[in-house]
Amino acid sequence: MRALIVSAAAVLAIAASTASAADAPKPERNCFVSNSWQGWSAPGDSDFLLLRVSGRDIWRVDLTPGVHVNKSPNRFLVNEMRGSTWICSAIDLDLTLSDRDGFRQPLIAKSLRKLTPEEIAVVPPRDLP
Repeated sequence: MRALIVSAAAVLAIAASTASAADAPKPERNCFVSNSWQGWSAPGDSDFLLLRVSGRDIWRVDLTPGVHVNKSPNRFLVNEMRGSTWICSAIDLDLTLSDRDGFRQPLIAKSLRKLTPEEIAVVPPRDLP
């Protein structure tokens, strides 16, 4: 009898924790489809990029320290897709900075995050993609 009571209490505890976990808000997973990426910038001589996505969103890509990316008219940022077209984290990016002369500079993304409207508001307009 005692074993039955202990088992019933365990089942009730599991059910209660499952119900409360289902009611808890789920963290928002910010992702974008690669073909919605419309432009990029590299403010100053920086170790990060800003990507414009879907016309209104700005994403920050932090790169390996010391990269110092400079954007110029003859440089192109290329992302090679491997698998899914969804970009949800830095590991989904395979970035290379290329130019017309064949120079290629691999860029290693360390982190990726969507900027808030407040963060976008403080970026100087010349630095936005």
